[in-house]
Amino acid sequence: MDIDLGLLGAHLREHEVNPDRAIEVERAGYGTLWLDASPPADLTLAEELLDATTRLTVGTSVVNVWTADADTVAASYHRIEARHPGRFLLGVGIGHREVHAEYASPYDTLVSYLDRLASAGVPSGRIVVAALGPRMLRMAGERAAGAIPGMVTPEHTRRARSILGPGKLLLPGHFALVEPDVNRARGVARSAPPGTALGVHNYASNLRRLGFTEDDLSGAGSDRLIDALVAHGDPATTATRLLAHRAAGADHVGVYPLGDDPIATLVEIAEAVQLSGEPGPRCPS
Repeated sequence: MDIDLGLLGAHLREHEVNPDRAIEVERAGYGTLWLDASPPADLTLAEELLDATTRLTVGTSVVNVWTADADTVAASYHRIEARHPGRFLLGVGIGHREVHAEYASPYDTLVSYLDRLASAGVPSGRIVVAALGPRMLRMAGERAAGAIPGMVTPEHTRRARSILGPGKLLLPGHFALVEPDVNRARGVARSAPPGTALGVHNYASNLRRLGFTEDDLSGAGSDRLIDALVAHGDPATTATRLLAHRAAGADHVGVYPLGDDPIATLVEIAEAVQLSGEPGPRCPS
């Protein structure tokens, strides 16, 4: 059975989402709701969101290999797939060295984690990897359905597509804020991720590969960097900037809503894109 991801997805953290909000996301026309940060291995919230909705795909962005036991995650996947066939996609990632004292050998650790999922019967076509650099992207293409990179630009998407090649899912996430005042938008962006995440090694290294300088990365980010990482403006402008990832080779764009009311931001963007009835990519089993 295929998984319909839709044109856009909504990235929300556990404290930002509940079954009622998932219904709002579905009603707005989003194809996928991504559970951000590091959801626990039991994936109970993912199942609750699927229970509350009828067509929405739910994915993890991402299950953290240091905090979520692979065997437990595999059992959760099978439980959810049996209850909601074809509506769940498992995103996995290596996390960040700033957070996990045990962080070491990220590539080998993630490969080992994928091996454990495979041995427990989780199909590779139902897994996407939080990959940023070329080596991780190649591995995502070889061992999974594709990649779900975050805190990236359309230029990264263009490069990632050339590495993944055709036929693999590329599902970048991009920050968004419906705010026509440029200075106010930049201020919001600097007070939260991405501004507060520029010191994270994985993200900073990736941004340097994209040509951003130490001056861009200093403090909470230069105007140039913030504008590249955050789609902002009126709803139409914000939507257009998000969809630049599609032109660069993305199959689907995940929206990280900024501001006080993330659901309202998501709805405004959906209305600008006119999501209703918009076909999206399908993930083969």
